[in-house]
Amino acid sequence: MPRDSNILGLAEYQIKKIAGSKAIEIEARYKGLLKCPFCGGEDLRTKGRYIRTVRHENHGLRKCILHLEARKYRCRGCGRYFNQRFPGIQPYRRSTEAFRRQVFVEHLQGICRKTLSEREGIGTATVERWFHDYLKREDSEKKNAPCPRILGIDEHFFTRRLGYATTFCDLGHHKVYDVALGRSEQSLEGYLSGLQGKKDVQLVCMDLAEGYRTMVRKHFPNAKIVADRFHVIRLVNHHFLTTWRLIDPSGSKNRGLLSLMRRHQENLRPEQYGRLDTYFTQFPAFREIYIFKQQLCSLLREKTCQTWKCRKLIPVLLECIQKLKTCGLEPLVQLGKTIESWKEEIACMWRFRKNNGITEGFHNKMEMISRRAFGFRNFNNYRLRIRTLCA
Repeated sequence: MPRDSNILGLAEYQIKKIAGSKAIEIEARYKGLLKCPFCGGEDLRTKGRYIRTVRHENHGLRKCILHLEARKYRCRGCGRYFNQRFPGIQPYRRSTEAFRRQVFVEHLQGICRKTLSEREGIGTATVERWFHDYLKREDSEKKNAPCPRILGIDEHFFTRRLGYATTFCDLGHHKVYDVALGRSEQSLEGYLSGLQGKKDVQLVCMDLAEGYRTMVRKHFPNAKIVADRFHVIRLVNHHFLTTWRLIDPSGSKNRGLLSLMRRHQENLRPEQYGRLDTYFTQFPAFREIYIFKQQLCSLLREKTCQTWKCRKLIPVLLECIQKLKTCGLEPLVQLGKTIESWKEEIACMWRFRKNNGITEGFHNKMEMISRRAFGFRNFNNYRLRIRTLCA
C-alpha cells in the first residue's frame, strides 16, 4: 500500500481517516519538525487546537478536501504566539498550492474560467487571480536576466490603439527573451537603455528594417548584424514581379505563370520549365531577367560558408548590385540600392546559419495566446503571458 505522502502529494503528512462519497474527505496531521516562524526555535508550548480545512488537488474527477489537525503555539524562546504552519499551504489560504497549480494548468490548457468555476466551486475572479499569481511567480525567476548571446528582433501587431510591439527572441535556446511595446527608436529607447548584458550579445538577426539596424548599432556595440534570408529573398521576388508587371501586365495576372515565376529553378518539373520556356519566346528580354533573378537567389541561399568561400562570393554580389543599378528598370534599380545599403548584413548570411524563423514561429504562438484570451487591452498582462508561455 502506498505511503500517505504519496497519496496526498505532500511530504511528512499522516492520514488518519478517509471518508466521503461525492467528495473525498481526508483527515490528516503533519508529522514533520515544527519551528517558530519568527526565531526558528524548537521549544514550543501548545496553547490550543483547531481543525484547518483546505481544498486539495482532485483525485480523478472527485474533489478532495483536507481536514488538518492544527495547533496554536507559543515559542518559549522569543515569547511570540503563532498558528501552526503547514508545508505546501500558504498562511491564510484555504487551498493547497497543489490545487492552485491544478487550476493554473487547466486554465492554461484552454478550460475557460466559467467552466473551472462551476466544476471546482470557486469564483471566476479567483481562477484569474490564481492564474496571474503563477505567471508572476514563474516570470520572477527570469527577472533581470542578461541578454542572450544570439538575439532575434522582429515586430508584430498588438492592438489598434497601441500599435506594434517588438519581440526579442533568444535564438540560441529557442525561447522569447522579452516583448516591448513599440517599434521605433524613440519608443524603445527607454527599454533598451535598461537592458543588462548588452555588450555580451554577439549576433543579432533581423529583417531589412533601417530603424532596427540603427538601434542595434547603438545599443549592441559588439554584435554582428545578420539579415534574415527569408526577407531578403522575398524582397528580390517582390521587385522581380513588379518588373514583370511593367513588361507584361496581362501575363503577370496568370496565376499559373505567377506560381512558376516565384519558384526556385531546381524545384521546377520538366513540363513546368517547358511552359516557362514557351512564354519566354514571346519576351526574350525577360528571359535574361529571370535567369539573373535565379542566379541572385542561388547566391543569397548560400549558408555556413567558410571564410575563403565568402571572399569568393563577395565580388559576385558586388557585380550583381552593379548590374541592378545600371539596368534601367526602376524596380530593379531600387532593389540594387537596397541590397547595396545592406550588403554587409547580407554577406553575413553566408557565414552564419541563424535566421528569424524561430521568432516568426513564436509570433504564431503569440497570436494563438491572444486569440484564446479574446485579445488584450493591458500590455503588461500580455507581456507577462508571453514571457512565461513562450519560454
